[in-house]
Amino acid sequence: MAAMKIKLFVLALLLSTNWTSAQELKCNLQINSDKIQGSNKSVFTTLQKAATEFMNDRRWTELTYEDNERIECTINIIINTAEGDNFTAELVAQSRRPVFNSSYTTTLLNFRDVNFSFTYREFDPLEFNISSLNSGLTAVLAYYAYLFIGYDMDSFSRLGGTPWFQAAEEIVTQAQSTDWPGWRAFENDRNRYALISNIMDEAFRKYREYFYTYHRLGLDEMVVNATNGRARIAQGIDVLREAYRARPTAVVISSFLDAKNDELINIFKKATPEEKEKVVEILSTVNPSQAARYDQINKK
Repeated sequence: MAAMKIKLFVLALLLSTNWTSAQELKCNLQINSDKIQGSNKSVFTTLQKAATEFMNDRRWTELTYEDNERIECTINIIINTAEGDNFTAELVAQSRRPVFNSSYTTTLLNFRDVNFSFTYREFDPLEFNISSLNSGLTAVLAYYAYLFIGYDMDSFSRLGGTPWFQAAEEIVTQAQSTDWPGWRAFENDRNRYALISNIMDEAFRKYREYFYTYHRLGLDEMVVNATNGRARIAQGIDVLREAYRARPTAVVISSFLDAKNDELINIFKKATPEEKEKVVEILSTVNPSQAARYDQINKK
């Protein structure tokens, strides 16, 4: 699988195609409308089906994927309000990839998006063109589609996700001319704008390189040699502290830890005393609210 994905990269993205072959994503998309009163909720069933097809049936790249290579991801949309065809919601986006020669899957992205609004009329087709955004719904879905691919590629090849992160960044740029929430710098430091800005910022290049090391040279190696794989993860983890000191509120680092906290604890429970001390100190500095949780690493 890695060999196929590392035959990168042509930036000629098929950004507005709607082909139904060689799809990249295997997305489980759920709509939760429990907060909405009323007995007729057929619009949410229709929306869930249409949005799932939008994610899974569209070709997002020029790469060739086998069915077992498709990127496993989930999008959970919680509808907060519904007024006619206008909806406000929050969203949780997650993606995973298998670890080499094992049955274990590792979470790559775990991001909560709390500022999502869109218009949807039941049975209307979901259309997307990156150069002319006409739907807040499909803009958000496409943004996360490109993030899922970018994160996956970064885990297999050093900075390999750049073309797809650039596509997500272009959606953010195009969305500046709309009044849709979640796309602007001044709104807050944990929105779609902030996440892709962090990813594409040269200041976080070392973090992205570590993301590759963590997965390809760390986790994938642990099946063959747990000591060596764990050591590679420990050796580079200071990158997180460097990024935190430079940008304490960087959402790209906090989202990494949201995805990796449990995994890091499990990895380093079996580490050397030196590795344990280093990792606990760094993680507690970067994410002090979880310091007690990281102390589990020191427990036998």
